[in-house]
Formats: sequence, structure tokens, C-alpha cells
Amino acid sequence: MTRKKIVAATGCPTGIAHTFMAAEALKKAAKKLDIDIKVETHGQVGIENGLTEEDIREADGVIVAADKDVNTDRFHGKRLVEVPVARGIRGPEDLIHQILNEEASIHKVSGQETNETSSSSITEKREPTNESNRKKWVHTIYKNLMNGVSHMLPFVVGGGVLIAISFLFGIYSADPDHEQYNQFVAFLKNVGDLSFSLMVPMLAAFIAQSIAKRPGMVVGFIGGLLADQGGAGFLGGILAGFAAGYIIILLQTILKKMPKSLDGLKSIFLYPVLGIFLIGAVMMPLMAPVTGLNEGLVNFLSSVQTTNPLILGLIVGIMCGFDMGGPFNKAAYVTGTALLTQGNLSFMAGVSAACIAPPLIIAFATLFFRPYFSKEERNAGAVNFILGSTHITEGAIPFAAKNPVVVIPIIMLGSSVAAIMTYMFGVQVPAPHGGFLVLPVVTGVFQWVLSILVGSIIGAIIYGLYRKRIAQNKPVEE
Repeated sequence: MTRKKIVAATGCPTGIAHTFMAAEALKKAAKKLDIDIKVETHGQVGIENGLTEEDIREADGVIVAADKDVNTDRFHGKRLVEVPVARGIRGPEDLIHQILNEEASIHKVSGQETNETSSSSITEKREPTNESNRKKWVHTIYKNLMNGVSHMLPFVVGGGVLIAISFLFGIYSADPDHEQYNQFVAFLKNVGDLSFSLMVPMLAAFIAQSIAKRPGMVVGFIGGLLADQGGAGFLGGILAGFAAGYIIILLQTILKKMPKSLDGLKSIFLYPVLGIFLIGAVMMPLMAPVTGLNEGLVNFLSSVQTTNPLILGLIVGIMCGFDMGGPFNKAAYVTGTALLTQGNLSFMAGVSAACIAPPLIIAFATLFFRPYFSKEERNAGAVNFILGSTHITEGAIPFAAKNPVVVIPIIMLGSSVAAIMTYMFGVQVPAPHGGFLVLPVVTGVFQWVLSILVGSIIGAIIYGLYRKRIAQNKPVEE
């Protein structure tokens, strides 16, 4: 009997950890089930182990575990399971069984014919429920948003770190009218500012690209520029991205009856011209209310930072610790990066502390309570010291996945303590990423490190005691 073959694609917004963890989980599950699998990863360095046309043609089905656009059009006519990247980590066997049991739907792309072989292989199955349709719709919206975030992050991180380094030479060292002025520092600051200024346009451009492919990118970029220059900030950028994408979808629907020979005219001339005009017409009347909403959000968060750091730290800690790199974590992180562009350096300090804490909770637990962890877990725990120190939250996921009901609340508690203390100390972090690598540019270094360590050690002790209790009933393998 011929072995079944499956192809897969994984991708997360940052393209650092979730992407490869999901790929590894799928490979292990396929090996266990005696299935051939090839997994394409969409990491921060680009596409690796790319799927060829032959790979896709020979596959019995496709698994897409991604929170960003991985071009699913190429899987037309194949059984497709499309889920968030976290599902690929938590339940890879279930995803493979959906292909093997022919429970997955045949993927159809508008305007393409499904080949006979694929069509005849469709088995009768229940119609999708309203609940499943709702979940798919929500995931599609989230995937489009995260596609924008993933392409925006390098601009934010690169520019933010350069700006942060310029602060080391003095707060006025980039001002030509001040005695502290340094030409090299001014260069760093200007280049960093330029990179940072592209945050909103890139966010909007790649949200639109996820919805409407390449034609949407240009219209989204212009919409993002309008939002940025109008003061609507990242909220305006999100709105512009979705508006641009669906404007292009509308134009494609209206113009689809044009002769095939004019396809080049549509992509080079009609979509950009009509799309840019329409996004301008849509954004202009919305600019004032969205700008007001954006400013109100900034003012609210700024006031809560100083008047009630306990509540803000609790919210940020819960969001960052709940899914460790997932939607809630990214929502807090994107808000922090947006506030950085507006001069608020304190909010990101709490977000960073809450993101660094989860891997350190695991690392300290495996160090302090060594007898209650297996050798493999202790090795993974040691790696989490490195991951946590460099702001890679996802290292805690394999431990949380073993018993999420117990472990995730412990991680949220540790993250919340770290964030609350950070806000109470008034720490400022001008860099949006980097973990302890950006310590030289942090205002309140000792207080920040102390906050993170206290939160991490509290969480580690609670988690370690939990492992000690369960180890009494089940011996740990050495």
C-alpha cells in the first residue's frame, strides 16, 4: 500500500518560534502515523523548504498552520486544513487525521477549475455550521492583520533600536542647535526615524496584500500613508489596510468581464489608479474620528500608567502570558510599538517585561526544582534562559501545552507581577525588541531587571511546587 503524503505550510507573525515549532510538531506526528510530509516554513528570513508544484500535485492533502498569508491559492483542488499556527503545535495528529479521513474540504479558488480527480474524490460531509463559518471568518481577519504585523515588525525593531542607541549619546545629541550635537548620532536618529515612519504604511500595505494579493499592496500603502500623516496612527493603518484590500476585491468583481487580453491593463493601470482614488475617498472623511480615537487611546493608557499601574500591569501581563506570542500577546505588543512612535516609552517597558518573564519562569523552575523535570525538560529549560533574555516568549509554549489549565495561569501571574513592578518603578524602554540586549538604553535598568526577575521567580516557584506535587504520583524519567 502506497504511503500517504501530506504537504504543509507554517508561519507566525514574527517568524521566529511558532513557525518552526509547528513544523517540528507536524513532522513528529507524521512520523508517528507513518505519513510522508514536507513542511514549508515562512520565517523571518523568508520561505524555507519551499513546496514545488510536483510536491503539491502528489500530495493527498495540505495543512496550513499559519497566522499570516502563505499563498493558499496554489493549493486549489486539494483537501485543505487551515488553522492558526498554535493548532499546529497543540494538535498536529488531529490535523493529519482530517486529511486521512477525508474530512477536510476541497480548496477552491474563484476563477479556477477543479480537476476531475480532485472533484471525484470529494466525499459527502456535513455542511459547515454557523459556528465553524464564524471561526473561519475570525481566523481570516486575524491572519490578514497578522500578515501586516509580521512585515511591519522588522521596520519597527530596526528603526527602534537605532533610535534607542542614539539616546545613549545624550537626549539632545541629534539636535543641530544643541551643544550635545553629534553628526553620527543625528544620522542614527534620522535613519531610525525613517524606518519607524514606515510602520503604519507597511502595516496597511500587507494587510491589503493578504486580502487582495499584489494589487492590494499599493492601495494599502497609500491608505497607510494617509492614516499616518493624518494622525490616525496604527488604528487608521489597520482600517486603511482592510479597506484597501476589499476595494481591490470590489474592483476585481466589477472588472472581471473585461477581455482576458486586458489583464495587464487592469493590474498596471486600472487597479492602482481607481484603487488609490477610492482609498483616498474612503479615508478622508474617516480621518478625524479615527485620529480622535487614536489620541484618546494614547491619553487613556498614559494616564493609567501613572494613576493605576496595578490595573495596567495586570492587563498587560495577562495578555502577554495567556498565549505567549499569539493574538493577545501580539495585541499588547503592537499597541506598545504604536505608542513608542508617539513618544510613550513606558508602556513598552511593561510589555517587554511581561514577554520576557514566561521563558524565564520555565528556566528558573527547571533550575530550582531539577529532580521534578526530565532530562529533556531540563535541557529545554536551560535554552529558555537564552530565549527569555532575548524577548522570545514562545520558549514556554511546550511546557504550557502539557497542562495549559494549570501552567498558563501561573505564567500570567508571573508576567503580571513583572509588568506591574515595571510600571510602578516608571521604567522606560525606547527599543521595541531585544530583551536584555537593549539594557544600555533602558531608563531604570536595575528596577527593570529586578521586576522581571521577581515576576519570573514567583512564577517559577509556584510552577516548581506544582511539578513536585505531581511527581510524587508519577516518577520523572531521567
